[in-house]
Amino acid sequence: MSHDDLTIRRAEPADAAALSALKLAAFRETFLHGFAIPYPAADLARFEADSYGEATVARELAAPDHATWVAQARDGRLLAYAHAGPCKLPHPQASAAQGELYQLYALNAAQGQGVGRVLMEAAQGWLAQAFPGPQWLGVWSGNARAQAFYAKRGFAKVGDYGFKVGDWTDAEFIYRRG
Repeated sequence: MSHDDLTIRRAEPADAAALSALKLAAFRETFLHGFAIPYPAADLARFEADSYGEATVARELAAPDHATWVAQARDGRLLAYAHAGPCKLPHPQASAAQGELYQLYALNAAQGQGVGRVLMEAAQGWLAQAFPGPQWLGVWSGNARAQAFYAKRGFAKVGDYGFKVGDWTDAEFIYRRG
């Protein structure tokens, strides 16, 4: 599959079920299978339901201050996404008046084809319009590939924090651009 076989578009309310499934699958591929983080089962189940459940995704899609883009294959499957909105990172210079890239994920089958770059450009363009000023994101401290991707796009590490997965805490870095 190539980037030419994918359509990049803004997600719509009708995408809630498929996007929920994509978010869950991408999280699992990345953190459970790829990085093998040993999340306790109860913490993982609570986090996945709260973060990637269809009702949560539907609320995000309906929120006027949030935006999500998807990469869709010709057969209709969603293979990657980017989700952005008001900044909620715990940094003294961050505020909800500034924008944050919450998530940028591609299933393994869609990686290495430039899809992340296209989704990132869509999110950054929207953030620049919706939230003029600095752009923020959080990235897992162990994901050097993602950190390099963001650094190439002008983001720099400006802090760190604990990202909760149930009662488990992941060490995350805070990145800012602008």
